[in-house]
Amino acid sequence: MDTATPPPDDGMIENRTFDEIAIGDSASLSHRLTEQDIELFAVVSGDVNPAHLDPAYAETGLFHKIIGHGMWSGALISAVLGTRLPGPGTIYLSQDLRFRAPVGLGDTITATVTAREKKPEKKRVVFDCACLNQDGTQVVSGTAEVQAPTEKVRRPRMELPEVRLNRHRRFRELLADAKGQPPVPVAVAHPCDAASIAAVAEVAAAGLVAPILVGPEAKIRAAAQAAGVDISAFRLEPAPHSQAAAAQAVALVRAGEAEILMKGSLHTDELMHAVVAAETGLRTERRLSHVYLMDVPTYPRPLLVTDAAVNIAPTLAEKRDIVQNAIDLARAMGLDTPRVAVLSAVETVNPALRSTLDAAALCKMADRGQIAGGVVDGPLAFDNAVSPEAARQKGIVSPVAGQADILVVPDLEAGNMLAKQLSFLAGADAAGVVVGARVPIVLTSRADSERTRIASCAVAVLMARARRAATGTAA
Repeated sequence: MDTATPPPDDGMIENRTFDEIAIGDSASLSHRLTEQDIELFAVVSGDVNPAHLDPAYAETGLFHKIIGHGMWSGALISAVLGTRLPGPGTIYLSQDLRFRAPVGLGDTITATVTAREKKPEKKRVVFDCACLNQDGTQVVSGTAEVQAPTEKVRRPRMELPEVRLNRHRRFRELLADAKGQPPVPVAVAHPCDAASIAAVAEVAAAGLVAPILVGPEAKIRAAAQAAGVDISAFRLEPAPHSQAAAAQAVALVRAGEAEILMKGSLHTDELMHAVVAAETGLRTERRLSHVYLMDVPTYPRPLLVTDAAVNIAPTLAEKRDIVQNAIDLARAMGLDTPRVAVLSAVETVNPALRSTLDAAALCKMADRGQIAGGVVDGPLAFDNAVSPEAARQKGIVSPVAGQADILVVPDLEAGNMLAKQLSFLAGADAAGVVVGARVPIVLTSRADSERTRIASCAVAVLMARARRAATGTAA
């Protein structure tokens, strides 16, 4: 935000030639330092000094807070020289800087250059340079020498691209919430390839879980050797093949020896068959459903999408369970009253669109206490579920519209496409967990990143702890 001696707002950028510059001429610009500024500067420069990026580390430093890179203030001086005085055509020759005070988040820095000497033989100008914060404290001083332009330049100001940083902050916060307590025991069914055993080692190293490896011992040890991971600290329960491993992992959960179930290298349907087995499985009165936790860089809060992986064409009764499962997950993550948007193509009830009828019915079920713990509204189209401006334009007055925490899709096809669009086009991270069983179920994939696998387990850990607190059971 330029606030000091701004140029005319005509969309043009104009220089001042050597002959037009007089001793004492000056120009300024101001900018407020934000977290994104610091992160962008770190990305461009490669300077990842924790004093600029790690609040915990910065708290122990000299200034006890995050501070901006020193050269960020220097860059403001460069911007004044290159865009205002002298402006386009300027050649930067030298700069000396003295850093006199720290620049913290939220500080507004005004950079000013003042012509102090002209060198006619080579058309050079020496400028005094100073950066002051909003309190008038000088944070940077110095001098710069430039070769000034000799020809007049007036050109349209270039429009800069919009930059959005995928900080993965919400996943980091999720991981921080899940840490700090003893690891939760997890039964891992058939981790018999390098990818699945490496995933187990990753989440164990993060301090989230205590793995119980279930499957053919020789295959598990061979997979660990191929992955280059040490599993000597993990409990290993032999099982002859994948189906037996699934059944035994479920049995460990039923016996209370594990609080999370995690898929290894077996097929998902093999694991889920053991989960839903009538006498020995983990079914509850609820329908099983899958929830994606999406960390979308362009959205100001975590976003849950359900169901995109288990229920193909759910009935109204099944959607009721899907909604309740997602609310329970959101509450385990710390959202006291999650806002649930039931999606359709439109935001009005249309008898020709079953999804709008289901949405209206789900809202009434929430009103009557058949769905508890959240605020439910629908039908809502995707745009007015996540965009306050879109909701205003449509005249929608709702505690959910424009600020949904949970998106309930009409069917699996819609959910799968929405989740993948957010991941591949919007740069979202996605963690997933199956809910509605006695314990959370983590379905890992070879395509998952390490961040995704750890985040999925972090969600499951939070759910397991919430279940433990609700039932009063000990760790």
